[in-house]
Amino acid sequence: MLCVPRHIISAGINDETQNDFRREAMFQEKTPRGVMCRICPNECILKEGELSQCRNRKVIRSVLYTLAYGNPCSVNVDPIEKKPLYHFLPGTRAFSIATAGCNLACLNCQNWTISQTGPDKTRNVRLMPDKVVSESLARSCSSIAYTYSEPITFYEYVFDTAFLAKQAGIKNLLISNGYINPEPLRKLCTVIDAANIDLKSFNDSTYLRLSGGKLQAVLDTLLILKDQGVWLEITNLIVPGWTDNPDEIRKMCTWLSRNGFSRTP
Repeated sequence: MLCVPRHIISAGINDETQNDFRREAMFQEKTPRGVMCRICPNECILKEGELSQCRNRKVIRSVLYTLAYGNPCSVNVDPIEKKPLYHFLPGTRAFSIATAGCNLACLNCQNWTISQTGPDKTRNVRLMPDKVVSESLARSCSSIAYTYSEPITFYEYVFDTAFLAKQAGIKNLLISNGYINPEPLRKLCTVIDAANIDLKSFNDSTYLRLSGGKLQAVLDTLLILKDQGVWLEITNLIVPGWTDNPDEIRKMCTWLSRNGFSRTP
């Protein structure tokens, strides 16, 4: 998946340079049991030296840091339809980036080699937010897509890059499982133009067994994105034996229709 111009590949990211990609995490809270990450519904509570479930966050000297900032493992220029977004800037190209890590563990994940690991285990490139923007402009990309793994887990990198991209007139695309808490999502909506959210199932038990997540959190994300005016497209992947129950699909369609998504692609 790595397809990046030779001149922006770092000479190598090792233990000595890893601190370059560390930033203090947003949305953290100290509790009697440790530091809580409030980005997503997992709400990991971590003691000194512990990693979050997404493998991208670590407590260092009583402060939560992201380890996924400026060190993507996947960089590519894609047709926007590949994201997939079919009704937002059709026919244009998206500069696409991802770091390792995900806050879910889907049994059917096609990108598991980068989603189910941490940035210390992948071959990365050095690409800070300003460089992402300049490389996007150099390649005549109309948008930057935060994609492939799970952008919620590299939230700070997404936010800072999207902020600069917006100033440069580049649109920002969030390709996500939607497993994020309301407050961080609303802040992200100030810089995100379009999103594709993967609604993996419409059954609480199936959601938990298939991905380790909770359905209601994703439904809340859909409602917030709509309320905040972010262009939204929804993916529902049919997994035989898991998400192909006609009654559940009917319930999903009914919920979407009743909650204002009848015209959402």
